[in-house]
Amino acid sequence: MKKSGSTEGTSGKSPSQLIDARIEELGDWRGEMLARLRALIKQADPEVVEEWKWRGVPVWEHAGIICTGETYKAVVKMTFAKGAALEDPSGLFNSSLEGNTRRAIDFHEGETINEEALKALIRAAVALNTSVRRR
Repeated sequence: MKKSGSTEGTSGKSPSQLIDARIEELGDWRGEMLARLRALIKQADPEVVEEWKWRGVPVWEHAGIICTGETYKAVVKMTFAKGAALEDPSGLFNSSLEGNTRRAIDFHEGETINEEALKALIRAAVALNTSVRRR
């Protein structure tokens, strides 16, 4: 996995270290969910680059943003930057459905992840990003 140097002025830690710290500081099901989603992203795309943007949002990129991993009180939200352009045959997208660009998946406590479908969606996002870059 490639790592980036973009830390937005946060004490010299790498984005990967900042994501590690976020997972640890959550210390509950949200941290576990974020860690699991991160692992699935890395499995789906070993070339993924981790970033830390907008003052505390984990971001995964490959030729552009693939998705973000935001944590809220009752949900871990995985937002795909170009989700509206992706096929979602398994119906994973369940949030931010009204926009023309982004789509998101809200994960709640105790929910299981359709891992194969999620990895397919991540690979499709990477393929879209790389196809746009080639033009």
